[in-house]
Amino acid sequence: MPSLYATSDLHVTHQGNAPLLDEVRPGSPDDWLLVAGDVAEKIAKVVETLATLRERFARVVWVPGNHELWSTGREENDPRGEQRYLHLVERCRELDVLTPEDEYPVWEHAARPLTIAPMFLLYDYSWRTPQAENVSLEEALDQAREAGVVCTDEYFLQPDPYPSRQDWCAQRIEYTEQRLARIPEDHGTILMSHWPLHRHPTAPLYWPEFAMWCGTTKTADWHVRYRAEVAVFGHLHIPRTTHADGVRFEEVSLGYPREWRKRARGPVPLRKIL
Repeated sequence: MPSLYATSDLHVTHQGNAPLLDEVRPGSPDDWLLVAGDVAEKIAKVVETLATLRERFARVVWVPGNHELWSTGREENDPRGEQRYLHLVERCRELDVLTPEDEYPVWEHAARPLTIAPMFLLYDYSWRTPQAENVSLEEALDQAREAGVVCTDEYFLQPDPYPSRQDWCAQRIEYTEQRLARIPEDHGTILMSHWPLHRHPTAPLYWPEFAMWCGTTKTADWHVRYRAEVAVFGHLHIPRTTHADGVRFEEVSLGYPREWRKRARGPVPLRKIL
């Protein structure tokens, strides 16, 4: 019986993480892998890493994280915003790696068919702390800065051609809802994203203000509405299993060396989902 594995936030350019890529291997030739974003910042390194994983697994499904979308000016070809995302999609197709723009694959090795839905959704700053709930976005961002929390996306994640990251998020939400609605009703789903769909996994954040860059209230019921067997995500660097409304949520990130070195179990670059 094939297995379905997942990983995210490999951050392969961080010293100490690259050797761990060797541990991301299947148990059998028929196993699939979900890669929930933040492979690396540079396009060439993202493609190189996904190519390696595609050689090992029967099927690889990828969604972008915020790091893949950064435009830092350090690449010869440094597209911004949606152009960067679509360029990555084309490079993935050259590797036979599935993306949020491709036909959803179906996992046939469960009690019912499970449609795997890779989703690129972003965030819209709607996950606020109580102190920031009734203020403008600029005031909420000022409060986060005062707390010493500013996501690097504010400098490197450009939303072109959309006016803002919130507008890009709204477009991605609308596009993805249309696709999810077409999944056959007798199918369950495996909802796969970089940012969590539900806010509860952000509860342990050391800096609660950082939740603003982690998701959107618009997806709060998607795990129920779209019959999720499991929701797979990363971004938080808090790998663990949680539940909401009877649905399993799997945060599958490796994270940075300074984080996984503190954990008793050490680095976990691969998780079995099904």
